[in-house]
Amino acid sequence: MSGFAEYGHAIVAMAGLGMMQMVMSPLSAMKKTALGLAPGATPEQDYSSATYRWHRAYSNLAETVGAFVAVTAACILAGANPFWVNLLASLFLVLRIGLAVVHVKGIGKPDMSVRSFTYVAGWAVCLILGVMAICAAFAE
Repeated sequence: MSGFAEYGHAIVAMAGLGMMQMVMSPLSAMKKTALGLAPGATPEQDYSSATYRWHRAYSNLAETVGAFVAVTAACILAGANPFWVNLLASLFLVLRIGLAVVHVKGIGKPDMSVRSFTYVAGWAVCLILGVMAICAAFAE
């Protein structure tokens, strides 16, 4: 790992996010199974339902993990500033954990609340990482 050691926090954030997704998948599935839903089924769209909130927490994570890994890996491969890559990747992981807690606990309203703002903050982090990767790729 000597060539990537300076990106240790970003690598841990990518691994942590992947592990989080792997843990949330069966937890969400168990909630749905308890309601008698078929594998892959979507529960009724009702934020008062813990099953639906778990489904959304997992689905939302699954929707963003690819973009996060892509822009973070691009930053590492392009040699973007390790301090900022590590900081932003770690921030993204913390935001995703926070968003999962917000979803599962049913904190705030379904729209335009802490859930929306936490999602947008993570989205912005990915956008910044993407711009950093592009800038680093064309820096020399």
